[in-house]
This record gives sequence, structure tokens and C-alpha cells, in this order.
Amino acid sequence: MDERFSLEGHVAVVTGGGRGIGAAIALALAGAGAAVVVAARREAEVDGVARAIAEAGGRAVGIAADVTDPDAVEALAQAAVDRFGALSLWINNAGGSRYFGPLGQISMRDWQDCLDLNLTAVMTCTNAAARRMTGGGAIVNISSLSAQGPVPGSGHYGSAKAAVNSLTRTYARELAPHIRVNAIQPSTIPTEVYMDALGLADADLPALLERKQVPLGRLGTPDDVAGLAVFLCSPAASWITGEIWTVSGGL
Repeated sequence: MDERFSLEGHVAVVTGGGRGIGAAIALALAGAGAAVVVAARREAEVDGVARAIAEAGGRAVGIAADVTDPDAVEALAQAAVDRFGALSLWINNAGGSRYFGPLGQISMRDWQDCLDLNLTAVMTCTNAAARRMTGGGAIVNISSLSAQGPVPGSGHYGSAKAAVNSLTRTYARELAPHIRVNAIQPSTIPTEVYMDALGLADADLPALLERKQVPLGRLGTPDDVAGLAVFLCSPAASWITGEIWTVSGGL
């Protein structure tokens, strides 16, 4: 059974890996045996996650990269191959939005920035990764439950994530049979990015839980997503592709 969930011999890139869900996924992949390239814009953050992996006995390197820059994405993918000799796993986790408000008031810059980071970067990264997955591999896109319905105040973000779900299904067909592509759509996980976007503090979390009415009785954590990401990358998921997995506590 351990072999079915082992990632020994795999090399992974995790975008947005400096904190929150991305950091949890990077640590979990390394714990399962993968060598991990931790990528995000902030060098100090990715270096910190890579250092934590190394201290736990894993292999990792941090690389500062902007996934909205196609040249930076190509360099990131090649760096994984140059450093660890291959590339077989890629987690498209980088995302977010600085704007929160009605669609009727969004500026074109905020709209485009949201699409560039949450949608176009997924395409750019997937293409760069797939070209280097010569021995096959798996790609996991981090979507959002906002892709499933109306999200007043975050319609631009929800639209981008709905498109990510569509990309996931199309890439799964186009890259089969050697590369599997799946997505995870989390619900409420109060990461630093989530809290900043909504202007929340720790004291607001009990009220948030009450408002959300999560059937399992708690808000999500980055580790809730990381466990599923490891599964989708592992041999245990070898006959799973083109699927959108929800992590929501029952919402």
C-alpha cells in the first residue's frame, strides 16, 4: 500500500508554493518522496519552504518566479530538469486577486490581472511542464468552489476558476494517456491571502464558520488540500484524469 502512494523518483514544481496551500502541498509532496521545486514571487518565502523540506530530510530548491511571465515559466520548468534530472509533477497553485467588489465596477486592469494569474498562467505552466514530462506525469490545478456558482464580489475570480476547470478537462484529453490532469476546488480555507482579500482577522473566523454553516463543523486548512494533491500525483490515482475534486467540508 505504501508504494501506491509513494512519490519516490518524482520531481515536482509547485507554483505559489511560498505559503498557504502551496507550501502545504510542497511539504506533503516532499514527505511522500518527491524532489520539489518551490516557486513563487517572493524569494524569501520559497527559500523558507525549501529549507523546511531539507530539514525534514527531503530534497527541494526555492526559485523566485512570476508565472504571468512566459519566459520565467519556461526557465522555471527547465530549472527543475537541470536541478533534479526530470520533471513529472506540476501543481498550478499560484492565484488570487487584489480586487473585491461588483463586476460592474471592476477596472480592466484588475480584470486582466486576475485572468493572467488565475487562468492564462495555468495554460502557460501546463504547456511548459508537458513538454518536459517525457516519461509521463501528473498535473494538478488548484481551482476554487467559486467556479461552481455565483460569487458576488469575486465574479472575476470565479469566472477564471470556472475556466480552469474547463482547461483541466480539455488538457486531460489532449495530454492522455501519458500525462494525467486533475483539479482541486477548495472552499473556505482562511489562508493569509484569503484573509487579506476579505479584510478578515483571526477574531472573525468563528463568525465566518457560523455564516458558512460547514457540515463538518470547521473551516478548511491547507493540509486538507495537500493530502488530496499527493493522492492525485501518486500511482494510486493512475486511472483518474479530467476530474474536478471538491474539498469543502461538505458544502
